[in-house]
Amino acid sequence: MDIDGLRSGFYGVSMTSESQKIEKQAQDLSPKERARLALKLIESLDPGEDEDVEELWLDEAERRLADYDAGKTKARPADEVFAEIEKKLG
Repeated sequence: MDIDGLRSGFYGVSMTSESQKIEKQAQDLSPKERARLALKLIESLDPGEDEDVEELWLDEAERRLADYDAGKTKARPADEVFAEIEKKLG
């Protein structure tokens, strides 16, 4: 679904005027504030998330960085990676 599809109704639910007003206010926030708000909203959708997930992802990121620093892995441009993913997903 494209962004216009999301705005017109996600899962058949249209945004209320109050939701639209909040969205407009959110767009006026700084990028950092919007990112924090987005994270909080996403987290609110699944409050039962495993509390260890963030720590596990941090451990994984540190492991990957150590592998990169040790020359075990190579970096690739993001656009190359995303193009490969899009090709695989069709």
